[in-house]
Amino acid sequence: MKKQIGTSAAAAAMSDTVLALFHASSGLMAAGDRLVAPLGLTSTRWQVLGTIVAAERPQPVAWLARDIGANRQNVQRVVNDLTREGFVDMVPNPHHRRASLVMLTEKGKAAFDQAMVLKEPWMEWLTSGIKLEDIEAMQRVLAALRGRLDSERGSADVA
Repeated sequence: MKKQIGTSAAAAAMSDTVLALFHASSGLMAAGDRLVAPLGLTSTRWQVLGTIVAAERPQPVAWLARDIGANRQNVQRVVNDLTREGFVDMVPNPHHRRASLVMLTEKGKAAFDQAMVLKEPWMEWLTSGIKLEDIEAMQRVLAALRGRLDSERGSADVA
């Protein structure tokens, strides 16, 4: 870590960490793409399917995007692809005529379930040699960082 002039040690460390997160994120996305490609998925499609599964009931695309922390238009594009390939269906929303609800199909549920089976040995491999306490510390830091970013986004939406 090389401290920049006028930058606190914490800010310099966070700068290095953000760059490492970008690199790790790219690597995770590429590895996830390879892992689920035989299922007709990508990491992004897998993430959207997981968000649909985690929801208590069918949601509109805007709500899925919010839950992921992503742009609605990007999630809409992924949902359109998933719909074309039969992983999800769009069903009428009784509360909003234009905002259809996204619902998992049997094909989508089967693909997601298979992806989760593939995930287990991958996670074992990824965590090999890393202490549980370090993983938990990373989760706390990432949660704090996400909270900070979410509050910034919320205040920008208000302004």
